[in-house]
Amino acid sequence: MESSFELTLQMVIAIFAGISAQVMGEYLKIPSIVFLLMFGTLLGPDGFGLLHPQKLGVGLEVIVALSVAVILFEGGLNLDLRDLGKVSGSLRNLVTIGTLITLLGGGMAAHWLGEFPWPIAFLYASLVVVTGPTVISPLLKQVKVDRRVETLLEGEGVLIDPVGAILAVVVLDTILNSDAGANAAFVGLGLRLSIGAVIGGLGGWLMGFLLKQARFISEELKNLVVLAGMWGLFGLAQMVRSESGLMATVVAGVVLGASDLPEERLLRRFKGQLTVLGVSMLFVLLSADLSIASVFALGWGSIFTVLVLMLVVRPISVVVCTWNSDLNWRQKLFVSWIGPKGIVSASVASLFAILLTERGVNGGDSIKALVFLTIMLTVVLQGLTARWVAKWLKLNPEEEATGAVIIGCNPMSRLIARLFQERGESVVLIDTDPEACQKARDENLRVFQSSGLDVDVLEEAGIESVGTFLAMTKNGEINLVLAQRAVEEFNPPRVLAVFPRDPQVNSNNNKTKVNQAFMPQLPIKTWIQYINDGQIKLGKTTLKEAGFGFQRAHLQALIRSGELVPLLVEREKSFQVASGNEDLQAGDNIIYLLHDPRPKLLKRLSGGTSSSRLALEKLPKVEELPISTGASNSTVDESVN
Repeated sequence: MESSFELTLQMVIAIFAGISAQVMGEYLKIPSIVFLLMFGTLLGPDGFGLLHPQKLGVGLEVIVALSVAVILFEGGLNLDLRDLGKVSGSLRNLVTIGTLITLLGGGMAAHWLGEFPWPIAFLYASLVVVTGPTVISPLLKQVKVDRRVETLLEGEGVLIDPVGAILAVVVLDTILNSDAGANAAFVGLGLRLSIGAVIGGLGGWLMGFLLKQARFISEELKNLVVLAGMWGLFGLAQMVRSESGLMATVVAGVVLGASDLPEERLLRRFKGQLTVLGVSMLFVLLSADLSIASVFALGWGSIFTVLVLMLVVRPISVVVCTWNSDLNWRQKLFVSWIGPKGIVSASVASLFAILLTERGVNGGDSIKALVFLTIMLTVVLQGLTARWVAKWLKLNPEEEATGAVIIGCNPMSRLIARLFQERGESVVLIDTDPEACQKARDENLRVFQSSGLDVDVLEEAGIESVGTFLAMTKNGEINLVLAQRAVEEFNPPRVLAVFPRDPQVNSNNNKTKVNQAFMPQLPIKTWIQYINDGQIKLGKTTLKEAGFGFQRAHLQALIRSGELVPLLVEREKSFQVASGNEDLQAGDNIIYLLHDPRPKLLKRLSGGTSSSRLALEKLPKVEELPISTGASNSTVDESVN
């Protein structure tokens, strides 16, 4: 009874510490693996002595195997085959040629600098050929880079993990069975990869087929069916050929992700949560099992080994593998710098240390210590500097990308498109209404007559290179669906939509990054009618330092009263669509629409300037209508008229 309580307590401590590390990582915008390693070390025998993973016995190996299977399956599920096709040559080279370069370079560095025997040196190199998706994916969520670089790094991280793990097993088999030749090693590698790919491909297709046909299964149960099916494929592949299960889980995830499941978004979310849980628990347990003394015993030679791996071997691998690609030098340099190691290296190294010790081979603990040293240095140095490097190389799409793709060809969206065009930025409109599309063409706007859900049309419209995606049809629910689909497929820097406020869609916390455009609950049909009736003015005002607080409050009061809609915000060099939660700053230029209900005939008789020009094909001139800074005025100063 006491032993079972101890085991339960070990798991509770590991999970609590792991999730706490994830929370700290999100709050401080630092890769969570830094805190996972820190917490595990502090809680382990060399720290406070609260965690003793060895008490789990063989259960630790089971937890590692099943958790890594979930992690790799989730990585395969999130791979976009369309995006992979754009970097397929470079990705193929990194997984094949890059693996060989890392194996040879890492092995030589470990032998000559770390003074490891050749067999152990190459075993270390086989363990660090992988670049962990569990580290890269969270890192790329915090450090935004252009789409192709992100796809290449994520694809490499997912696809190379099973290759590296199987390669490490082959190298270990060669060490333990010294009579096995090179041919047998290569045959074993190819056989494991092939068996895993076949079982994973067939199993993934079968799961997708069953999920589409079995409509009686609830959405919640379908997630568990996929989990059970994935573990079943992993176990089947392991039974057919040891260590082929990891390849099976990756391929199954890729095939299932390409099956176009109706509940795919919920499935991705569920598997993502399981991955976070698995990574959090495993890293804490494995780092707690690490002996700090064994890391210090490695000496300076091992530190130089890791630095050579990071600063020499990785850049050479990337240069060779991307030689004929159209990636520019900035993109190649960033890919060369980002190669952190993750959970697969740590877990396989821990298992190998046990196997080597059981077989009486020296070097197991040293290999594990060197692998963890590699994880620590790559994660800390590359993870903490990635944001700065991306900014220095000008790879941040949120800062560099301009222009917009707008769904909807109503008068209000055409007005915004003309304002973008006037500034010299590219803009594309998409709508299914032939008449609305023709009006956009008459105004010299680029337009596609198609659905905003058509991925090929969005690609042709240039969504991958623009800074803003804006869904503003007359139907708010459709706008939200369009925006969420754009995030899932392309993840543009800024995604906005006109949609009703929904308690479940909080723009501050929503991980899909869909923000309400212009203002909360914009009555877009009403404002389109105002434009058609010529009952609006197009104005611009600058929020100045003097009286900024009152100016902003006055502007917000006009927005709440429904008299004014902020359209665009000019801030320094940026030109963006205003969002419903826009954080206005002193110096911002606000371009807005003001409702002017006076009848057009009365305006003409009074000498006022008609606003009906907004309904014409001609781009209106933005009038300077400064927001009043006097407390006595309750509306916009119209003295310019």
